[in-house]
Amino acid sequence: MRPRKLLRIARWEATKGVGGLDRGAVAVAVAATAFVLAVGVAVAGGGVALEDGIYRVGVSEDSRLHDPIAADSSFAVVEPDPEAIESGTLPAGGRYDLYIEERGDETTLYLAAEGGAPTDKSRAAVAALRESVDRYNDRRMFEEDNETAAFPVTVTIRYVERGFDAGGDGGGGGDSGSGDGSGGTGTGGTDGGSTGSGDAGGSDGETTDDGSIGAPSLGAFDLFDTTESTGSPSDISPPFPFQSLVLAFLFVLPLNFVIQAYGSSMLSERLNRRGELLLVAPVSPAEIVFGKTLPYLAAALAITTAVVAGLWALGGEAGPLSVLAVLPLALLFLATTFLGAMFARSFKELTFVTVTASTVLTSYAFVPAIFTQTSPVAFVSPLTVAVRDLTGAGVTPGEFAFATGPVTLVAGVCFLLGLGVYREEDLFTQRPVHLKALDALAGRIRRPRSLLLVVALLVPFVFVAELLAVALLFALPVAVSVPLVFATIAVIEELAKGLPIYAGYVHGRYDRSMAVAVVVGAAAGVGFFLAEKVSLAVQLVGLPGTEVADAAFQTGLGTQNPAIIALLAVAPLALHVVTSILSALGASRDRTGFVVGLVAAIAVHLVYNLAVVSRLV
Repeated sequence: MRPRKLLRIARWEATKGVGGLDRGAVAVAVAATAFVLAVGVAVAGGGVALEDGIYRVGVSEDSRLHDPIAADSSFAVVEPDPEAIESGTLPAGGRYDLYIEERGDETTLYLAAEGGAPTDKSRAAVAALRESVDRYNDRRMFEEDNETAAFPVTVTIRYVERGFDAGGDGGGGGDSGSGDGSGGTGTGGTDGGSTGSGDAGGSDGETTDDGSIGAPSLGAFDLFDTTESTGSPSDISPPFPFQSLVLAFLFVLPLNFVIQAYGSSMLSERLNRRGELLLVAPVSPAEIVFGKTLPYLAAALAITTAVVAGLWALGGEAGPLSVLAVLPLALLFLATTFLGAMFARSFKELTFVTVTASTVLTSYAFVPAIFTQTSPVAFVSPLTVAVRDLTGAGVTPGEFAFATGPVTLVAGVCFLLGLGVYREEDLFTQRPVHLKALDALAGRIRRPRSLLLVVALLVPFVFVAELLAVALLFALPVAVSVPLVFATIAVIEELAKGLPIYAGYVHGRYDRSMAVAVVVGAAAGVGFFLAEKVSLAVQLVGLPGTEVADAAFQTGLGTQNPAIIALLAVAPLALHVVTSILSALGASRDRTGFVVGLVAAIAVHLVYNLAVVSRLV
């Protein structure tokens, strides 16, 4: 590509795009962005309160329990009415879920009952009351000047990645405790009390001199709710990175605005036939596409940089790494939108395609990031790198490559497939989306052996889809997740091999004889097998020791048995060739035959997974 031509097209696209925006559209975009940013900041700072006033409690102001109840937003204090308990019971469906009566030093709790038994809601209210009283007492103890007298035993926990086990130093000069993969507790001696730490050598937080934990945080926002050491061991609970997900959402939201403008521009070139002028100009299709994409990529990059700068100004550890992590995700959003704009016949179809693609990609970005602090599965998503950079936790080069590599590969393949139909006979014809998709695949097929390369190009799609399946299913029990993964993998992989085969037959790329079908199927199977060997890097770099990942990618590395690893490295070749031949034999007849052949291939693949892989990994 010639940079001068590319930049000229980019400048023309940017000028045309700005001129096409009216004031109403700009106002709506600005208002929507401001609203979501305001909600995001509010949620990041204070969370959400969905249980305000859910329990109605009758308690007098002079009651010892009044202050703890009034301080808890989940309770609604109702003026007590002694007539409500005249019968010795509190009927359900009345003014109270819980009624507190105090006579001298004796406190009686009345639970709303129905049929002689307390209701579920009243039982929950009692449990919530017990927790509220504990928190209230802890807060009062924190106000004491003599902290050691208030809390003779304190516990400090450091959360580390699961799968590592090492000893940790005690908080003082006493014996040290030992932590497991999710953080642990120990006891030791200090001058004023007893302090322990579950330090497993992690870098996510450091114990400070005053006993608090210097866990990752962002200015005034405690992202992981671990920056304070608790005064009561019973209050310790694992962190959930809700605030970090809200902050990460700030990176993804602007991409949806950018891709809408980008997709509309690309589709307008087709519907208005203005793109025909560029096709006859002395520039290549690649220069046209990337030139038109460059302004939108620059806009996404500028917005991401602004978000990172804002978070840094608030006190976060955000830096260039966050921008580099989001860049592949921005490329993928643009690439899928470009592909959708090449396939869609109208703005209505384009909206359906872009909404579907952005929903899937957003799920891919967010679901793994939920497990940022608990599992290496989190590094399936590039947003995990951004979250860890925001909190100063840091990532290794291998983790960065694992998080961003597959996404970048899929973006490149999407652009490549879209370029295959960026020609006059496809741009300005009205064909259904699925037929345009077949056109994009067939555009790279010339003969049976070229099918090998086309199938290999689809492996990044397979790779990302399988990573998403692992991220969605790994938290389930292994007895459930592994069979589901086996079934999902069989469908994904057979579609990736079967669709290019069918596209070649639809466009007459090869003869429909049985001998040719066998050659075509073998080529597809070999291409897929060679390309999927890159999945070995999954467990070596990204997902070591994860059972669901071992089942999904079938590397056998989790067994640490050289014979099994060697067998699983070669056996899939026969599987992929056989199943691809089944799909090819069906596709050589007609569409119904292809469906039958594809279903047979999926069934064989699933039987192989259940009968062979499940016994070895």
